[in-house]
Amino acid sequence: MIADALAALFSGGVVEVRALADFATHSGYFDDFARLAAAAEALDADPEVRGIYVTLNVVNPALLARRANRVKMRLSRSDATTADADILRRRWLPIDLDPVRPSGVSSTEEEHEAALRRADAIALWLAEQGFSEPIRADSGNGAHLLYAIDLANDDEATALVKGVLATLDALFSDETVTVDTANSNAARIWKLYGTCSRKGDTTRERPHRRARVLSAPEEREVVPPEKLRQIATRLPVEAPPTPAPTGGKTDLAAWLSEHGLGVRSTRPWQGGTLFVLEDCPFSTAHRDGAFAVQFPSGAVYAGCHHASCGGGTQRWPELRGMYEKRTRKKREEMPPPPLPPAPAAFAREEAMKILEHGDPLAFLLDTFAREHVGDRIVAECLVMSLASQSVKNTNGLHVSVSGTSGKGKSHACATMLKQVPFAYRIAGTVSNKALYYNENLQPGTVFLFDDVSLSDDLQEVLKAATANFREGIEHQTLTNDRKLQICRIPERCVWWLAKVEDVGDDQVMNRMLTTWIDDSLEQDERVLRHRKRAETREEDEDEEEDPALPVCRAIWEVLKEERVHVSVPYAEAVQFSSSANRRNPGILFDIIKASALLHRFEREDYGGGIRADRSDFETAARIYAAINGEAGGQETKLTKNEAAALSTVATMGWEQFTIRMLQEALGLSYHQTRRILHGYNNGGTIYSGLLEKCPAVSYLDTTVSSDVDGYLVRRREHQFSFDPEAYRRWTAGAHVWLDRDPPDDDTFAPGMHRDGTGDVQRTGTEGRPRSTYSREKRERSLSHSTLLHQTEGAHTTPDLSGSRGVCARDRRPDAHDGKDGGESQPIRNPGQKIPSFIDSAGVQPGAILCTRATGSGTLTLPGVLDRREFTRVSTDLGRCSVCGERRAVFRSADGRALLCEACYGRLVRAWNAAKGVSG
Repeated sequence: MIADALAALFSGGVVEVRALADFATHSGYFDDFARLAAAAEALDADPEVRGIYVTLNVVNPALLARRANRVKMRLSRSDATTADADILRRRWLPIDLDPVRPSGVSSTEEEHEAALRRADAIALWLAEQGFSEPIRADSGNGAHLLYAIDLANDDEATALVKGVLATLDALFSDETVTVDTANSNAARIWKLYGTCSRKGDTTRERPHRRARVLSAPEEREVVPPEKLRQIATRLPVEAPPTPAPTGGKTDLAAWLSEHGLGVRSTRPWQGGTLFVLEDCPFSTAHRDGAFAVQFPSGAVYAGCHHASCGGGTQRWPELRGMYEKRTRKKREEMPPPPLPPAPAAFAREEAMKILEHGDPLAFLLDTFAREHVGDRIVAECLVMSLASQSVKNTNGLHVSVSGTSGKGKSHACATMLKQVPFAYRIAGTVSNKALYYNENLQPGTVFLFDDVSLSDDLQEVLKAATANFREGIEHQTLTNDRKLQICRIPERCVWWLAKVEDVGDDQVMNRMLTTWIDDSLEQDERVLRHRKRAETREEDEDEEEDPALPVCRAIWEVLKEERVHVSVPYAEAVQFSSSANRRNPGILFDIIKASALLHRFEREDYGGGIRADRSDFETAARIYAAINGEAGGQETKLTKNEAAALSTVATMGWEQFTIRMLQEALGLSYHQTRRILHGYNNGGTIYSGLLEKCPAVSYLDTTVSSDVDGYLVRRREHQFSFDPEAYRRWTAGAHVWLDRDPPDDDTFAPGMHRDGTGDVQRTGTEGRPRSTYSREKRERSLSHSTLLHQTEGAHTTPDLSGSRGVCARDRRPDAHDGKDGGESQPIRNPGQKIPSFIDSAGVQPGAILCTRATGSGTLTLPGVLDRREFTRVSTDLGRCSVCGERRAVFRSADGRALLCEACYGRLVRAWNAAKGVSG
């Protein structure tokens, strides 16, 4: 069969054969077609080979010396294949009919037959136009037509072939079968008939098939260039000279709808829009072939590709007069009542306005913020997870949200889930078997597991589904009558986990964006204020759905229709301070691609794909920094309490400590603190503690002696050692930045600075409602190389002074108090050192202004006390600046504040309380 196909395609010369496998390309050049057929048969026997192809056009015979009558397996980067410049002449016009289906899978029998029927229709029409008999072939998944031509390999020939394919695509492509317009380049490779096409796995519904020649003419008759030009110019390239009717331009889409002409498909054409009609309005002898084009000027061209209807001549005046006369007559007989715009259509229209001219991320986040207060990073992670479903070249983004019970993690996920179209969401308790047997699962479904304890089987399903994000997974089982049944979880599904702690399986967590819910005291206050405002609403006001939610769903419906390859042109310039976890760099790039996908309709399409620009890196770097710092434990896989415990130990300067010491600093119970260090077992699931997670912490089982009433008492004590240097190395792996010396000028997208940095202090107005979502108001991050996590509102800190001191946060008169308007401002003395990391309010949670009672009144200590500004010293500092009684062992960076162990411990507890450390 292969030898017969080669005889039909080639009469001599050099041909390249190229085999594509999952992770390799094999290639050889042949002028001995018997050896080519033998080599192709050997390649076809390899199940890893997905398809075998040959060059169609005349190849420069000098290329035979690359791999003369042999196939080299696994080409290296230095091994060249045939390029357009290597083609001497064009001898085939290739027409590929491909059934519409998910990528990476074979076609069903129905899809396959539809492509073959469409090929017959095209061949029949081209025969009416004077084309010779083609080679008809089955590609394995679709259909091929090959017409003999004889053209030079130049720009004119390329434009001619491209024009023919564009015309066929416009007239014959629809939602079931499309004409591939990408086959216009001279070095295009083509399926070798007689070999197997292996897309995805072979199944009963979508089997692998062998490509084959269906028919071939006995003599090859070349199609003249004039015939090709007739087809390439069948659709109008320029607007017709006929002016638009007086009284304004005709809206062709509205005109066709108003006059009852069904539209099969629409597509861009010469800057305007091409409408392919369902039925031909000019003749009852055929249904297909009619079309209409509206150009940017407003001019309209209408016609039919059938010769009996004029073969593409201008018939718009005739069509307009015929249908407007009918419509006027109907209106005179029975005026139709005006119809209100359909809600779904309105939502989609608004969605397209935002996608094409606005900021979809800001719109989605602001809609989320109207129902759920705070937790912006959590919301951004969920949005990026949804966006990743439409990126071709991604492994998907899945989200794990952890936090204290009752602090809003379930509400955050459920609020974002409302923005997902109903057909694409599953929430609640579900078993692994139920997932497999659910026949209604759609590709791109969102699974929300809310405080569900994942069984071992369900964890295995999650690992398999996330590892096979692009293909989906299959489960083979036996029915009651012992017949094989194959169940599937479809491709591009994302998983959201809302848990009190992590799920315990590192392989699962390594696949997730791990973020913490904000359970700080100030967040509690914001939620309470929001709840109070909600309770003041009139009856049933709260029952109405946010009008923005249908628009959000429409945005995702539009984006789910896309499958876009996103390239990151500056990827080689992205630097990581640590790449120990090899999944995390991939996660950053996936966030960049998801950000670019949200702006898909604003980016230039370079042929099925878009490029990420610098704004996408800024967005991704900000999210990545947050989930590696204040808002998550992506790199370390720490929970929020664990991160606070390590930070407290490092801050206190302890080289050895006990559970009791750490308990007092954290303000937690002994049992909670012990679980943080040792981990625990819950229902057979092991949850690791700091002893297993952090290399800086180790365990000592010691015996301590003490004098009690003159007696030497020995007791057993569990102590923990802490290595601060190991801790610093372990937690320093979350920085990303753009290299200041990129490899070449083409590395960066348009608009990016040559040094790869740009403005590092561009900020947005986070958390505040917008009236519009324009590009100019799109939010930007602070320095993308920091671990900054912005929060909204003012911080409050409890009184820590006891009877001797009053500690409170001072504010300027215009400081932000949680109401609309104003921003929090720190009070500081001239010359005071500013903390190296500051939040959006200007002062970190836990930073306090302290005063101390003295004999002559109240002494205000200078500056803001930030626990990170203090270091433990061994020299004699005198008495504590706050209590005035105990020996000072901590000194501030400017040397103006001295704290004893107890007062510094209260400062650390204030920090932990403000950051939400709790049981």
